Formats: sequence, structure tokens, C-alpha cells
Amino acid sequence: MPLCVYNTLTRRKEPFETVERGKVGMYVCGPTVYKPSHVGHMVGPVIFDTVKRYLTYAGYRVTFVVNITDVDDKLIAEAARQNTTVAELAERVTADYQQNLKKLGVTGIDHMPRATQYIGEIIGMIRGLIENGHAYPSDGDVYFDVSKDPDYGKLCNRDPAQLEAGARIEVSDRKRNPGDFALWKSAKPGEPQWASPWGPGRPGWHIECSAMSMKLLGKTLDIHGGGLDLQFPHHENELAQSESYTGVPFARYWMHNGLMKIGAGKMSKSLGNEVVVSELLRVHHPETLRFFLLTTHYRRPIDYGEDRLEEIRRGLDGFYRFFERFQRITKEDFYKLQAPTARGSFAVTGVHAEFLTDVSRYRETFLVYMDDDFNTGGAVGVLYDLLTTLNRFADSQELEKASANPAALQDFRRGALVLKELSQTLGIFSEPVAAGPASSDELTAGLMQLLIDMRAEARMSKNFALADQIRQRLSKLNITLEDRPGATDWRVG
Repeated sequence: MPLCVYNTLTRRKEPFETVERGKVGMYVCGPTVYKPSHVGHMVGPVIFDTVKRYLTYAGYRVTFVVNITDVDDKLIAEAARQNTTVAELAERVTADYQQNLKKLGVTGIDHMPRATQYIGEIIGMIRGLIENGHAYPSDGDVYFDVSKDPDYGKLCNRDPAQLEAGARIEVSDRKRNPGDFALWKSAKPGEPQWASPWGPGRPGWHIECSAMSMKLLGKTLDIHGGGLDLQFPHHENELAQSESYTGVPFARYWMHNGLMKIGAGKMSKSLGNEVVVSELLRVHHPETLRFFLLTTHYRRPIDYGEDRLEEIRRGLDGFYRFFERFQRITKEDFYKLQAPTARGSFAVTGVHAEFLTDVSRYRETFLVYMDDDFNTGGAVGVLYDLLTTLNRFADSQELEKASANPAALQDFRRGALVLKELSQTLGIFSEPVAAGPASSDELTAGLMQLLIDMRAEARMSKNFALADQIRQRLSKLNITLEDRPGATDWRVG
């Protein structure tokens, strides 16, 4: 099955074919940086970072761009409220956004352009739209004339009249048509401004993305991504002005991710129901949050809830316990395994053919899910199935015993290597999660060993009530004891 991608423009899945063979240019709309990032802002970056990882694994060279809108009405208003400058506010909030991306393993962004760095390109594009009759100046503003674009509304599959009726249109007596949108806004006193042929002012929201994306990726993008809420007016207007300017398709595939929901509505700054990422990460490990965002197909909404995050954390604990078990069995660190980074075949050659056949089948199923419009939800389910198969094989072959069969150990390692290969395409399990002894200081580790030794002595003297009390009290502190032959381990969770 070839890689297929759902295209919002055509409303169907299409075989993935790029403008230039073997290369992908991907642009994703980033935030307007006027308030700290909430968890909904992480959905798109995590999803499209995973898309890049998988495309790279499949052999493509991917250039991934996420923009920053650092001048906007909301920024101006918030800066005034905080008694600071737009530039200072934008810098501070951008730093918060970038820090959160790093914590969540979003490492694939190649360019993060800011609108204020591309004023020259924006003015040049506006001038071109005026010259070809698709835009007009009006008292210091410049507007795109939607009546001059015969297929305006094709991304939303609605005609301009329907779009105007269903959306909040910026009212201005400077417009020719109600649906016309601003390319350039004349400056008001105290606002950031730049010189232009139409007078001092600043760019409109939509023109920024067209100018930045085409400067970095060319006239036709392979993938243009963003949240579903950007389909109209932002992406519709981007498409209209870009194709009116160049005369060629703006993007081959439009990918829209579902929104983060909290209760019955979407999570947003304007609604005041956002969960700030930096605060959330004080409670949950970043890998828990990334895994949570990938357990749903990207086009579907994501229901935020603490219960769901706790469920994800418990599920991840099964993988972390396996990584500890893998180290006990093989004396190797799972996180340091050098798994394939390019897609290839898996040969079912080994003594335990039935086990390796199962591993191969799960690997293929994972790839089928990912080839089907990057279905990470289905792919995550396969990882759990593979984990169960690996544990069952370790049990059946008694691999934790010193007398374990070397051939079984070798086949087990091959199976674990597949788990590493697949998980790294999702950007998970790349480094140890801070939990248990690995993250505790010497005092905590020493105290835990003291309690484990006291429990062992209580059991030897048949004081089972004390031994059970130690385990139960630790359990209330979210610490789990795991008894194995000859030793007891502990872990948080």
C-alpha cells in the first residue's frame, strides 16, 4: 500500500506525490505569541513533527517550517495591558513556546520565521497583487478583492456568500466587498509600523504566511498544515492570495488536525479555558503528553482530561518496565539501541520463527497504519501488541535466568530492536523517563533501599504484617515494589 494523505482541498485520500521527487516542503501555521502556550498549541507541532519523522524514515528529505506571528491586534492589545512593548511580549512568549516544543521532543522544525523579519517580502507580494488586479489600496489599507478570484471558497467547499454569512467579517467602509480581507493595515498611533508604498502600517495576518512559506519553500508547497479552526478564513485567504499572485497551485496537500477539546468546546485563549503547557508539565512527564497527543488520529478532536492522561501514564509504565527487563536480560540499555532509521524489510530468520513472524506482522501492521494518512492512533495500538508479544516470549523462554538459551536471547533482542525502530518514528522512548532510582538523589535511593531491606528482614522473620504495611504505605506514595528472584526493585507509578 503506498503512502496516502487526506487532502482537505479534494476531500479524499490521495497517493503522496511531491513537487520534487524525494523532497518535501512542509509549512505549518504557528501561534500568535501574545499569551503562554496552552496544550492545544502543542497538537499541531507534535503531529507534524511525527509526520516529518515518518517521511524521513520513508526516505524523503523534509524541510519543516513553523511560523511565528509576532505582530497582530491581539499582541498589541496584550502588550498595552501588560504595559510592555509588542517586541518584548512576542520575544518572551516565543521563548516559552520554543521551550515547550523542546520538552515534547519536537526537534524537526528547520525554520521558525517571524512575520516582522519578512516585511520586504510581504510588501513585494502585496505590490504584485495590486498590479495584477487582485488587490486595491484604500486610504492607507490594502485589501484583497475576493470578487476577482473565481474559485474563492474552494478549500472550504462553500461560495463566498455562505462564508460571509457564517463568519465574523471585519467591517470597514474602505472595502469594496464585505468579504475582502486586509493585506496591509494603516498604522494607528502607538502601534508597530513599517514604511510602505501605501503609507506606514503593518501586514495583515494572512499575507504573512504566504510570503514566508513561498520564500522558504517555493511557490508550491507539498504540505500545508494547521488546526481545523484555521481552514477559514486563514487558509482560505492564504490560498486565494497565493494562487492569485503566482498563478500556480499553492499547496499539493492541505492537512488539518483536529482541535483540543475541554468539556463540550475547544480549548482556546479567547475562551479562557486553556491549560498552560508549562504548568501541565509540572505534573506530567513530557513523554506522557506527546503519547497522549498521538493516540488519536490527527484529524479527529482530542478530548483533554486528567483521567485520560493518568490512563496514558499507566500504559507507558508497561513499556518502562519492559525496558528495565530488557536491560536485565541483555545487559544493554534499550535507549541506546541503534535501530534502523530508514525503512527496509525485516527478515524472519532465526531459531524461533513463530515469534519472529509475529514481530514481522506487527511491524508491517504499524507501517500500514502510518501509510494510511499517518494514523498514529492505530500505530500506537500496535506497539502495545508488540510489547505483549515480547514479554510473553521472555516468559516462555525464561530469559531472566542465567541458563537462558543464547539463540532465544538473540531473537528477543531483534524483536526489541523493532520496537525501538517503530517508536522512534513517533518520537517516543528516545531517552529514559525520570522515574525511580535513575532520577532520585542518593538520599532517596538510600532510604528506599533501607525500606526494601527492612521489608525483606520482616518477611524472613515471618512478620508479614509489617512487610505488607511497608508495601501498602509505599503504594499510597505512588511507589511500586517489584519482587524478582534474588532482588526487589522499586519505581514511581
